Amino acid sequence: MTDRSRLLLDTHVFLWWKLDAPQLKPVARDAISRADVVFVSAASAWEAAIKARLGKLELTVDFAEGVNASGFERLPISFEHAAETRNLPDHHHDPFDRMLIAQARVERLVVVTHDALFVPYGLDLIRT
Repeated sequence: MTDRSRLLLDTHVFLWWKLDAPQLKPVARDAISRADVVFVSAASAWEAAIKARLGKLELTVDFAEGVNASGFERLPISFEHAAETRNLPDHHHDPFDRMLIAQARVERLVVVTHDALFVPYGLDLIRT
């Protein structure tokens, strides 16, 4: 069991948090509020930048500024994280999500996500 006071937010969860969106269920909102540390990955910043460039996402504030304003911690991508992706089964093919999964495994973090494709990896999850 992972320490549930250390969370990693999936990209959409972070955006829902920032927008105070109703898609973010109370159980997830409460867990984020109570956590000792909440991480947002550099992979999420990269994903948001690409989606914004493609017109699939409108960012009203700089992603990094949003992370800082939320009081969350930035989680850089390390060589260890990259190497862990090699050990992941092919349940999910999204490279950004695969990096989040690898980071959660290496850092022993609970992932807050809506994505059911995270489930087969056996991570400790908080589902939204």
